[in-house]
Amino acid sequence: MGRQQIEQIAKELEVLYPGDAKTLCALNFESPFQLLVATVLSAQTTDVVVNSVTQALFARYPTPEDLAAAAIEDVAQLVYSTGFYRTKATHVVQLADEIVKRYQGQVPESLEELITLPGVGRKTANVVRSVYFGKPGLPVDTHVLRLSNRLGLSASQSPEVVEAELCELLPASRWGAFSLQLILHGRRICRARTPSCFRCELAAYCDFAPESMK
Repeated sequence: MGRQQIEQIAKELEVLYPGDAKTLCALNFESPFQLLVATVLSAQTTDVVVNSVTQALFARYPTPEDLAAAAIEDVAQLVYSTGFYRTKATHVVQLADEIVKRYQGQVPESLEELITLPGVGRKTANVVRSVYFGKPGLPVDTHVLRLSNRLGLSASQSPEVVEAELCELLPASRWGAFSLQLILHGRRICRARTPSCFRCELAAYCDFAPESMK
């Protein structure tokens, strides 16, 4: 995959899904802390479910200080519909506590600090960095991984390797939006089991699409 081809793919995605990372993000939030919690809760579920849950969660616990003082069982009841609710409740209460104790209630901006928080990996950290803080960050979820493989952007199954390879091919200012554009295209067209190749605007660049479309 050459730099020219990924630039063409990026231009196509910008036309299909215009906007920056903050505009393209479907999660509801009013602060970096709320975005961090929402992203942790989004694992293995949809943004629609997360938004329905966080509306009640943040009404009761809007700040790190509030959530750090919450009973894990109470939080678990509120986030039940997101799945893995006990683990997620434990993580968000613990990360709130860490933010209060270590960072005076302020969400850190650096990747190195974010990934030390409970339940926060590179994907979540990069979401917060790119969406809220406007800093370079390229989250790699299952959609980004799948489309990167199908489009020939990476042959790896490792999210960290895919992240590094995409970051090498794109300017840092495009990382966050490019990730979210791949996610939106994965949800709309390039689904895991039933991709709609015959109405895909990226078929000409895709290793997965039928030869007749190239």
